[in-house]
Amino acid sequence: MANRKLFIQMRKLSSVVITLILVISSCGPKHNEEQLDSYFENSLAKYNRELTDVIVADIFTPPVASRIYAYPNIAAYEGIRFLDSTRLSLVGQLNGLEKLSEPDKNKSYYYPLVSIVAFTSVAKSLVFDMERVENMQNKLLEEVRHIGMDSKMYENSISYGNLLAEEILNWANDDGYLRRTALPRYSVNDDPGRWRPTPPDYMEAIEPHWNSLRPFVLDSANQFDPGLPTPFDIDEESLFFREAREVYQTVIDLDPEQLEIAKFWDCNPNISHTKGHVMYFQQQISPGGHWIHIAAQIIEDQKDDAVDATVTMAKVSIALADAFISCWDQKYKSSLTRPETFINKYIDPDWTPILQTPAFPEHTSGHSVASASAATVLTQIYGDNYAFIDSTEVPYGLPKRSYTSFLQASQEAAISRLYGGIHYKPAIEKGVKQGQDVGRFILENIDIE
Repeated sequence: MANRKLFIQMRKLSSVVITLILVISSCGPKHNEEQLDSYFENSLAKYNRELTDVIVADIFTPPVASRIYAYPNIAAYEGIRFLDSTRLSLVGQLNGLEKLSEPDKNKSYYYPLVSIVAFTSVAKSLVFDMERVENMQNKLLEEVRHIGMDSKMYENSISYGNLLAEEILNWANDDGYLRRTALPRYSVNDDPGRWRPTPPDYMEAIEPHWNSLRPFVLDSANQFDPGLPTPFDIDEESLFFREAREVYQTVIDLDPEQLEIAKFWDCNPNISHTKGHVMYFQQQISPGGHWIHIAAQIIEDQKDDAVDATVTMAKVSIALADAFISCWDQKYKSSLTRPETFINKYIDPDWTPILQTPAFPEHTSGHSVASASAATVLTQIYGDNYAFIDSTEVPYGLPKRSYTSFLQASQEAAISRLYGGIHYKPAIEKGVKQGQDVGRFILENIDIE
C-alpha cells in the first residue's frame, strides 16, 4: 500500500515537472528561420540609410562621413561572411587590420544578426548622436525577439557581433582620426593664388590634415597624386584666367537641365541661407552618402543575398573613404583659390556661383574623385551598362534622375561642379582620373569574392 502511494505521488510529481517544462518552453522564443530571413532581407541597405539620417543631422563633413560609412560596412561584412565559406576576411587586406576573432565552432550563430549588430555597434561609436543609433539597434533586437530566435543563438550572435565591433573600433582608433585635431590649423596669407574662406559664411578650412589618416587600401595618401593645377595667373591671356572665365561664363549661360544637374549633385552637408537678418542652415546628404544610397538601391533592385550585399557595400564604402584621403592630399598641397574668389576679384565682383562654395581648396574636385571611385567599383560588380533611376535626393526635395550606367552618373556628378560654379575644369577632369585609379586599385587589392 505504501509503495502504491509513493508511486502515485511520483507520477503526480512527474506530471507537474513535465507541465512546468512545457510552460517554460512555450514562454521561450521559438526559432522562426523563414521569418527571420525575410526580416533581414535588405537590412544592410536599410541601416545604411538610417545611418545617413544620423550623419546628416550631425552635420559631418564629406571626408568624415566617408569614414563613418566605411568602418560599419566592413564590420557588417566580417559578421556575415561565414554564411559563404568561399568568402575571405579583410584581415591582412586592409592596412593595419591584423586580426579579428573567429566564431566559436561549438556555438550556433545567426549571422545576419551578427552582421547588423556589428554594423550598428561600430556606427554608434563614430557619430555624435549615439543614442539614436543605439535606439536603432534596440528596435532591431526587440523585433528579432518578437519574431523568435533560439535563445542561445540569439545571445551568441549579439555577443559575437559586439566583439567584432569592439575589434573594428580598436583598429579604427589607430587610423589617425583622433590625432588630426592636434595638428596646426590652416593659415591664410596674402598669396592671391592661395585658398581663402569664401562667402557667405567664410568658414575655416575643413579637414586640412585628412591626408594624415591611414588609408584603407592605398599605400599612401599621395599614391595617385593627380598632379598640380594650372599655375595661378591673372593675365587675361593666360590658361588659368581662361579656365576661370569658363566657370564664369558657364554659370551665366546655364540652361535648365544643367541647373538641375548642379542642384541634384550639390551634396553640401550644410548650406546656409540668409533672409533679412536671419540665417538658417539646411542639411543635406554628403557626396559619399549619395553613392552609398545608390549602392543600397542597387542591392535591393538586384535582390542580392545578404553576403553579396555586404560585399558591395564594403567595397563601395572603402573606395569612397580612400578617395577622400587621396583627394584631400592634393587639395592642401596646392591650396588653390576657388573660382568664386578669383572671379569676384579679377572678373566680376557681383558674380555668384549656383552652388555654395565648400570650405576647402579647389584642386581636385572631391565629388569627381569620390563619384569616379564608387562608379568604378559598382561597374565591376554590376556591369558597364547598368541602367538605374537615382532617387537619392527625393527626400531633399529634388526629382529622380535616370542613368544608363554608373559611369554616366559619375561623369554627370563631376561636371555638375562646373555647372555649379565651384570648380575649374582641370579639377574635374583630373579628379575623375584620380577616382578611377583609386577605384581600380581597391578592386585589384581586395579579394572577398
